[in-house]
Amino acid sequence: MMLDVDTSLQQCLQKFFGFDSFKGQQEAIITSLMEGKDTFVIMPTGGGKSLCYQLPALVSGGTAIIVSPLIALMKNQVDALRNFGNEEGIAHFLNSSLSKVEITKVKKDITDGKTKLLYVAPESLTKEANIAFFKEIKISFFAIDEAHCISEWGHDFRPEYRRLRQIIEQIGKVPIIALTATATPKVQQDIQKNRGMTSANLYKSSFNRSNLYYDIRPKTNAIKEIIKYIKGQQGKSGIVYCLSRKKVDELAETLRVNGIKALPYHAGLEAKERAKTQDLFLMEDIDVIVATIAFGMGIDKPDVRFVIHHDIPKSLEGYYQETGRGGRDGGEGNCVTFYSHDDILKLEKFMKGKPVSEQEIGKQLLHETVSYAETSSCRRKFLLHYFGEEFDEANCGGMCDNCRNPKQKFEGMDDVALAIEAILDVKEKFKTKDIINILLGTINSTTKAYKHNELECFGKGAEDEKNEKYWNAVIRQALVSGLLAKDVENYGLLKATPEGKIFMDEPYSMMVTKDHDYEGTETDDDEGGPGNKGGSGADAALFSALKDLLKQTAHKLKLPPYVIFQELSLEEMAIQYPIKMDELVNITGVGLGKAQKFGKPFLDLITKYVEDNEIERPLDLVVKSIVNKSGLKVHIIQSIDRKLPLEDVASAKGLSLSDLITEIESIVHSGTKVNIAYYINDNMDDDKQQEAMEYFKESATDSLEAAISELGEDDYTEEEIRLMRIRFMSEFGN
Repeated sequence: MMLDVDTSLQQCLQKFFGFDSFKGQQEAIITSLMEGKDTFVIMPTGGGKSLCYQLPALVSGGTAIIVSPLIALMKNQVDALRNFGNEEGIAHFLNSSLSKVEITKVKKDITDGKTKLLYVAPESLTKEANIAFFKEIKISFFAIDEAHCISEWGHDFRPEYRRLRQIIEQIGKVPIIALTATATPKVQQDIQKNRGMTSANLYKSSFNRSNLYYDIRPKTNAIKEIIKYIKGQQGKSGIVYCLSRKKVDELAETLRVNGIKALPYHAGLEAKERAKTQDLFLMEDIDVIVATIAFGMGIDKPDVRFVIHHDIPKSLEGYYQETGRGGRDGGEGNCVTFYSHDDILKLEKFMKGKPVSEQEIGKQLLHETVSYAETSSCRRKFLLHYFGEEFDEANCGGMCDNCRNPKQKFEGMDDVALAIEAILDVKEKFKTKDIINILLGTINSTTKAYKHNELECFGKGAEDEKNEKYWNAVIRQALVSGLLAKDVENYGLLKATPEGKIFMDEPYSMMVTKDHDYEGTETDDDEGGPGNKGGSGADAALFSALKDLLKQTAHKLKLPPYVIFQELSLEEMAIQYPIKMDELVNITGVGLGKAQKFGKPFLDLITKYVEDNEIERPLDLVVKSIVNKSGLKVHIIQSIDRKLPLEDVASAKGLSLSDLITEIESIVHSGTKVNIAYYINDNMDDDKQQEAMEYFKESATDSLEAAISELGEDDYTEEEIRLMRIRFMSEFGN
């Protein structure tokens, strides 16, 4: 490959990107590619990977094909590249989001020689029509971005990436550059082998992001803690990651209610909405994005000041890549993760039903995440060791919670030696859990089958209150120190390294710290409920007492319990401990009407409970959990008072009828009475109304599904049932 223009790489860098000098190994990488050599780049987020293929593409003859798995990333980079010149056709993308007309335009620009970079999804590259087209054009090189997707051991494995090698060979022989921000030694080996790049020039930058501060916190009242944290970062940009779309939507809404400019981002949203959210974040019209891992790939915002994980990621690669969105400009970047062992159990549950090999890989990756979260040693050293890089924790400079607040260390020389002895005694053919069982003298099917109980070291590690957590810490720190290694290929079997064998002959001092204990931390996750340690953070005993009182009150008033207070309201009472009427009014689903009508006995119960148990109430921050739509609420109530048709009310505010009904439900659940009888009388027969009212009087639940099932979807529309439920709640509860 040769430069199209008689100019140096340095001048091209200045001309196209406005930089005076290359960063790190960029110049060497670009030179390697332009000399026609296959090139493999491992460079952390923020290191300038994109420029390594963008610059050679701009100055070479033909079109560079960039394989990328994410449509959002393609759009972002194409928009940026088009700003480098007046010709819009300089960069295009080819993926499922384009129409036939748009695809024809893209291909014409390529044929006319206007397009220097073409971003394609791997699925688009494999289409026969596209393969035939690519054979006819001049291709300068192929770039495979997010190359870790090739490996089953990568955190984001994509089967279609496995086919890239044969397709590229089918199209023609041109240089290939593969790039990734996260690659463990195992993933690196996989990429080189699968892509036929074992002789490629390898450029690996350090994974150390010295400006990032790593902090793991117990997941207790996480949402409240997140709100407090963000409020302390006034005006700064941040990302909050959650595992599920549902949690993303809920948390974004809660942040907004509490005065934080936040929006959700996940693959379930319309492409236009995602693009708009991305732009609002980049333009700083919003401060926080709450996202699944679908967000952040290729978002070039240099000043993200904090990255919060509401849920621990499934792998350390995922964690590293997501935290890597912070502080890309070299400035402040705080990475806060909320961790509970219950979240790990949940992630393991998600793996069930997958192929055995996939489960095994998933469990090993998850185990490394647990080890990182629970370690009391330097987190930076642990993380870099995972990516095959040595690091002296003295250089961390207090940039992780464990180095900033170190736990007491103790001499672990004898225990490390004992662990290595056990590993060698079983011929290096067992995993961490099995070795710990040998050390603790645990008799189970494995120890019996392999006669581990006959080993000299069996049970030697059980004295002095040493338990599974203790031995996990010892083995973990021996791994990070390079005395032990894991055979990743073979289910994570423990091996003694040559250094470990030398240590056995000539032991030396090894200071070890006990792990953090995150078991029993409460989460505020979807699956947990009050009374469940993995639940909402609610006081289980108080919640139970409130539920009993609700049943008694409902029985006395001859009303279904949900008409008085829903479980969500009781749950929040058991977190916030309201003891005054104005505090009760702020609880989700209560409002002034219900507080005055039903609240006193509940306040009396909570007051007594707080006094008897000497509870410290969380008065520092009352987390609001109802969307503040007071203007809309007033408009709806006034319109109903004027007996306006609901269709007209909805239309005036740009809502659908279903959305309007949702707003009215919210008003009624908060204890405000609305009289929609006029509208129902105009639109429903008396017999149907009576039948629906009788149903809700007798029903123990306000579930819409249950009502549809009982009343019959042939006889009632969903809107009719929802309107009758509103009427019932309003007349009897408010």
